[in-house]
Amino acid sequence: AESLLDDIVLTHSLFLPTERFLQQLHQQYPGGQRGARGPPPRWEEGAGLQRKRAVLAVLLHFLETYKGLLQEEESAGKVIKELYLLIMKDTSLYHDLEDEILKLHQLVETVELKVADETPPPNKQVKPLFRHFRRIDSCLQTRVAFRGSDEIFCRVYLPDHSYVTIRSRLSASVQDILASVTEKLQYSEEQSAREDALILVTMASSGEKAVLQPSEECVFTTLGINSHLFACTRDTFESLVPLPEEIQVVPGDTEIHRAEPEDVANHLTAFHWELFRCIHELEFVDYVFHGERGRRETANLELLLQRCSEVQHWVGTELLLCEGLGKRAHLLKKLIKIAAICKQNQDMLSFYAIIIGLNNAAVSRLRLTWEKLPGKFKNLFRKFENLTDPCRNHKTYREVLAKMKPPLIPFVPLILKDLTFLHEGSKTLLDGLVNVEKLHCIAEKVRTVRKYRSRPLCLELEASPAQLQTKAYVRQLRVIDNQNLLFELSYKLEPGSQ
Repeated sequence: AESLLDDIVLTHSLFLPTERFLQQLHQQYPGGQRGARGPPPRWEEGAGLQRKRAVLAVLLHFLETYKGLLQEEESAGKVIKELYLLIMKDTSLYHDLEDEILKLHQLVETVELKVADETPPPNKQVKPLFRHFRRIDSCLQTRVAFRGSDEIFCRVYLPDHSYVTIRSRLSASVQDILASVTEKLQYSEEQSAREDALILVTMASSGEKAVLQPSEECVFTTLGINSHLFACTRDTFESLVPLPEEIQVVPGDTEIHRAEPEDVANHLTAFHWELFRCIHELEFVDYVFHGERGRRETANLELLLQRCSEVQHWVGTELLLCEGLGKRAHLLKKLIKIAAICKQNQDMLSFYAIIIGLNNAAVSRLRLTWEKLPGKFKNLFRKFENLTDPCRNHKTYREVLAKMKPPLIPFVPLILKDLTFLHEGSKTLLDGLVNVEKLHCIAEKVRTVRKYRSRPLCLELEASPAQLQTKAYVRQLRVIDNQNLLFELSYKLEPGSQ
């Protein structure tokens, strides 16, 4: 029964929007005044208590699971408050419900439900996205979960590479962002209405660009690693070019050459655990099943996926910016050691990302570098390649993961792949009825995430200046994500390697 209840709560949004789901509960809970709309007499004879307890069980589990996400659902908050008031009226009539009602009271207070007519608190804190800020003080802060109503600062660039900084909700639409930019630039209403009105464009470091539609929302967390927002007119769209710092490469030593492998690995694990903990269970479901419609609820998952890609490119960037052959071979050895320590930490996200980064074609072609690697590390890397081999649906990786006990950080893209397979393999509704077997499988997969995070991560990290410097380095990686540029660097280092 508990598993079935969890299945319903985790997957209801696939066949029943939150507001309707709660209204159904509201209808199932007879309370308040007796009369025409009161419960039938048979409920008064004993079944009433059982029915109310069942509704309370669903509501309590729902609130416990959703928590912070409900603050984004104004209509849902209103229904829950109405239901809560009905239940509180029954306190004196049903003393056996006292324990459940006490827990309900605590949960409703914790969630701080938003109602449409409530005004937002003044001076709301602005949260920094880790990719949008390079300040040391911002990047050293513990990461907290993002919600659609959270406000952030973001730079929007112009064709001449000057920029305006705007304050915006995370869930803001493109239209809202452009309105803020227009206000900053003091465009007149007549100018905005003419053909030279601004459009919002995403620009990657490779020069690839795309126009965003006015109705699109939550664009901040969907930007690529080195992508930026540009505001321009349609006439100037073709002339847009990437920022100079994204296409100019300066080789040189970074913190990784000075830091110990254990310190780098531990700070990677600590940061990725913070990001992983911020992801709400429902974000996995929304990401796979709701697509664009679910973006508002998937901001934290989007950031972790971007971080995974960032670590992959970081590996290649550091190696290909290292000009000396001996030094490069030593760095290769260090990166393999970092991957090994991440695996020991049960941080499979970092481990996977590093191995994928080392398998980047621009890195794997460096024959002279790989030849200088000690035999012990060559063998270790081969073992790691076998572990990340996708053959037989990642069988080796799944077997290793099954033996691990929480806390652990899984390779999140594989969880999304499994959920996508479940989604595309069968229909959610069959002849108007809910495909319960499919939803059970989805909920089971989401429960694995809950299991991985069921125990806290305990890493002993010093607060010395050197450690803080390593921590800052790990949390604000500067990477090259342009594959063509990585190949250019690779051929410059070893022109004749195959």
